[in-house]
Amino acid sequence: MRYIFLLFLSINLFSSTLNLAISANPSRLNPILATDSSSSEITGFLFNGLVKYDKDLSTIIGDLAKEFYFEDETTLLFKLHENIKWHDGKKFSAKDVVFTYEVLVSSKISSPYSANFRFVKSVEAVDELTVRVKYKEPYFKALETWMMGILPRHILKDEQNLMNSSFNTNPIGTGAYKLHQLEHSKNIILVAFDDYFEGRAKIDKISFHVIADPMTRFLMLKSSALDVGSIEPMQYEKQLDKGFFNKFNIYENISQSYTYLGFNLRLEKFKNPKIREALSLAINREELVKILFFNHAKVCTGPFLPGTKAFNEDVKVPLQNIKKAKELLKEAGYDENNPFTFEIATSNSSEIRPYAAQILQHQLKEAGIIVTLRVMEWQAFLNMVVFPRKFDSVLLGWGLSPTPDPYMFWHSQSDKKGGFNLVGYYNPKIDKMIEESQSMIDNEKLSKSWREMFQVITDENPYLFLYIPNSITTVSKEIKNVEPSKGGIWHNYIKWEK
Repeated sequence: MRYIFLLFLSINLFSSTLNLAISANPSRLNPILATDSSSSEITGFLFNGLVKYDKDLSTIIGDLAKEFYFEDETTLLFKLHENIKWHDGKKFSAKDVVFTYEVLVSSKISSPYSANFRFVKSVEAVDELTVRVKYKEPYFKALETWMMGILPRHILKDEQNLMNSSFNTNPIGTGAYKLHQLEHSKNIILVAFDDYFEGRAKIDKISFHVIADPMTRFLMLKSSALDVGSIEPMQYEKQLDKGFFNKFNIYENISQSYTYLGFNLRLEKFKNPKIREALSLAINREELVKILFFNHAKVCTGPFLPGTKAFNEDVKVPLQNIKKAKELLKEAGYDENNPFTFEIATSNSSEIRPYAAQILQHQLKEAGIIVTLRVMEWQAFLNMVVFPRKFDSVLLGWGLSPTPDPYMFWHSQSDKKGGFNLVGYYNPKIDKMIEESQSMIDNEKLSKSWREMFQVITDENPYLFLYIPNSITTVSKEIKNVEPSKGGIWHNYIKWEK
């Protein structure tokens, strides 16, 4: 008995835990249903796609697939690794890939990711370790589509209601970590999967602390209760002492995301383009970035990010022009006696966005525009505002892949339950451009089309594109083997040691 006790003590003594924080409870730990940031972050440790981006976001490399190639312009073949197991020990196979596709295109679920598979003609398990995908026509995102996490057929094949399945809180994946404990509003614990096909992760556990308050997360980071965390520019510049920098390494990159103020275009008040132009001219984006970010961000000029082939450098930052804004409002029937009023809704999951909303409120007031604010907890914000589309405007952000897909955000068909066209944007010209671009495999032709879309969308002001923040990540110096890259720090997390 004494030997067993000592063995147990030594296991616990030498086990390592990576302490992280998330701002809200995950809604569904299922890769095809994970649309909120907490769910997406955690499922990234639990599931794998067939392919993934390399550490510099420049090349697509294998993940569950050890090899992949196009047999012709519309036929894609994947060869899977032989030694992959699910967390319950069952063997992974091509049948799981076929099953995941069938679920994504079925009427049983509502997922924005289903749109990525709309050009797929068939998915076939050639044998246990080979998958053949046929497309209806060439598709520029054919490979990137298969970064979607794959689901276990043997567990879910008889599931009648995946949207509300217990699987979403008790997931089984192929990832480097598996779920050990799920306590909403407390702790979510993952443990290293011993049979992970790329080798067991060196850190034994990952503990996600669910902390809604940004200041509490910051104080936990300062006290070293967290090993990795994001910090805001104001904190970086004003609230950290030398002792913090002795304990943490800092990695800063421009993020693959932007923040916007999106108007509900279904409402009569926002259908007039003069109103949206007036709102755009009433704000000072440069001032917003300066006040909030201390130069750790840049102004966002449109729907695609700098550094991508879709970015249109000819579109410049709209300059504040209060006089012109007032003229446009007057033409639309608004003045001092009848001011234009609307509400900005946002979440407190980020410390920055409530402040951004206050600055926008102040700037718009200069043009005689009356703005009220509604700041909510993240899940309440999603469930009561975003998903049911019950808002005047939302202050939100999108994280984008290096290869943008305009269909998900800007095509009218994405204005549906579970879709990402939250504001109800509809432009027949853009619909047609998106549809034509999707079969383009000539990179220069595709880039030209994207840049034209960039111009058309920004001219219409469905969003006020605001800022692209830098990502400032702090990592405890106790964590070894961290290799920062263009894609961030997480690409080699299974090699981290503590």
